[in-house]
Amino acid sequence: MDVLIKNGNIVDGTLAKSFTGDIYVKNGKIDAIGRELQVAGIKTVDARGRVVAPGFIDTHSHSDLVMLLNPYNEVKIRQGITTEVLGQDGISMAPLPVEFISPWRKNLAGLDGDSDEIDWKYETTENYLNMMAKKGVGLNETYLVPHGNIRMEAMGLAGEVATDEQIAKMCDITRREMEAGAYGLSTGLIYMPCAYSETREVIEMCKVVAEYNGVFVVHQRSEADTILDSMREIIRIGKESGVKVHFSHFKVCGKQNWKYIDEVIELLEEAKKEGIEVSFDQYPYAAGSTMLGVILPPWAHDGGTDELIKRLNNPEDRRRMKEDIARGIPGWDNFVDFAGIDQIFVTSVKSEDNQEVVGMSLEELGRFRGKEPLDATFDLLRDEENAVGMVDFYGREEHIVKFMQRPEHNVCTDGLMAKGKPHPRAYGSFPKILGRYVREMKVLELEQAIHKMTKKAADAIGIKNRGSLEVGNYADILIIDMESVEDRGTFIDPVQFPVGIDNVFINGHHVIEEGQYNKILAGEVVKRR
Repeated sequence: MDVLIKNGNIVDGTLAKSFTGDIYVKNGKIDAIGRELQVAGIKTVDARGRVVAPGFIDTHSHSDLVMLLNPYNEVKIRQGITTEVLGQDGISMAPLPVEFISPWRKNLAGLDGDSDEIDWKYETTENYLNMMAKKGVGLNETYLVPHGNIRMEAMGLAGEVATDEQIAKMCDITRREMEAGAYGLSTGLIYMPCAYSETREVIEMCKVVAEYNGVFVVHQRSEADTILDSMREIIRIGKESGVKVHFSHFKVCGKQNWKYIDEVIELLEEAKKEGIEVSFDQYPYAAGSTMLGVILPPWAHDGGTDELIKRLNNPEDRRRMKEDIARGIPGWDNFVDFAGIDQIFVTSVKSEDNQEVVGMSLEELGRFRGKEPLDATFDLLRDEENAVGMVDFYGREEHIVKFMQRPEHNVCTDGLMAKGKPHPRAYGSFPKILGRYVREMKVLELEQAIHKMTKKAADAIGIKNRGSLEVGNYADILIIDMESVEDRGTFIDPVQFPVGIDNVFINGHHVIEEGQYNKILAGEVVKRR
C-alpha cells in the first residue's frame, strides 16, 4: 500500500538538521520528501509531534537460527530494527558440510540455539540464504561468512595451526561465499575453532574479502588483559590485507583493565592514520552475554563439544581447567578473572532438567548444588552439552558513553535469541539510546544518535539503499515518540518490549501500526551486490 507520512520531524540519518515535512512511499520505496506534499487517495499517517527516521540497522545479531523457526522476529522489529546482520563471531549457520552437522550444532547451541525442526543439510551460504528467503523474513537479513565455518570445512575442528594448503582452501571457500552474497568475513577469536588460527591465516582470507570491498567484522582475541596486543593484531590484519575493519561489541572488560581505555582510543586513531577504514559497534549496557563455555581455557574445546564433554568427565582435565582459570593463560580472556563468579549469571539452558538454575550466578549455582562453584559449572556445561548462555558484568556506564561518542561508533544489540532470561539488549538496545542517552543524559544529539543507528551502520557493513531517508531508498521508516521512547527490560525481567516506537514500515509495509503489530513477512534477504 502506498502511504503518505505527514507533518513529522524528519531526521534522515545523514546528520543533516531535522525539519518538519512529509514522506511519500510508493511501491515499497521513498518516492518523495518535502513540505506539504499533495497525494490524493492513499493512506495517510499523521506524524505530528513525532520523529520520522530511517529503520534501525543492527550490525551484530544472532537471529541466524531463529529466522528459520520464527521468521517474524517481533522482538527486533518492536525496537525499530528493520535490517540485521547475521553470521557473527566466526560461528554461524553456513557453510556447514554434512559430516560436521552434529558437532557443529553442539558448538553453536550456546550462542544461536539449536533445533530439530529445520533441515540442516543445506551445506553452503547460498543454500542457507535461499532457504531463509523461501520461508520469508519479517525484516531484512544480511550475512557475513563466518571464519570458524570456513576453517571447519577446510580442516575440521582440531586445534591445529593451518598449513599453507589449508589456508589456500579457506581462501577458496571465502571467495565462494562472497560470490553467494556475503557482505564480508566475521571471526570470533575467543571461540573455537577460530581461536586456533594464526594471524597470517586471517590476513590471507581478508585479502579475498578486500577484493570485493567487503568488511572484516571481528570479536577480537582479547577485550580484557591483552586488549592492546589484540587490537594491534587486528590493525595489522587491516593494513596487510587492505580490508575494512569493524570491531564487534567494542569494550574493555574488567576493573584492572580500564586503565587501557585511553590507549585503546589512541590505537583507533593510529589505524586511521595508517589509512585503515575502522569502525565498531556497541550495545549500551555494562554487561556482556555469550555462551558459558568461554570460561573454559581454549584447549578444553579442542575437537569440538564431544571432546569437551569427555574432558569435563575427566578429573585430571578438570583439575587442569581450574588451574588455568586461577592463574590465567597468555592471550586468553579469563571471564572468571575479570567478572568474578558472583557476576556471571546463567541465562539459558537446553534441557528442562536444569531450568531451575536460570538466573543464578555461578556462586549461587555452587551453593544450590552443594558444590564448589566451578565444579557445579563444569557439571552444568557437561549435562547441557555446552548449550548454556550467560551474562557477565564487566564495566561502567561512563565507559559506554566514552566509546559511544567516538566517530567510529554505531549501535548493535548482539542479541542472543535464546529462551530463559536473555540479556535485555535483545529487546531494548536502540530505544535505550534514544531514551537514556539522547533524552535523559543528552550525551548524543538526536541527529547524531539516529545517524549511528542507521546510515553509519549501513556504511560500516556496505549496505546500499537503506539507512537514510532519501528518494529512491527502500521505505524502512520509523515514527518515534521522543517523549516516551525507552527500553523496559531489566536483567531480572528482560523479556519486555520497549515503548515509544509505535510505527514501523519495512519495505513500505506498515508492520507496526500505532503500536499494533501486523504479522507480515515484509523483509528481504539482502545480498551484497
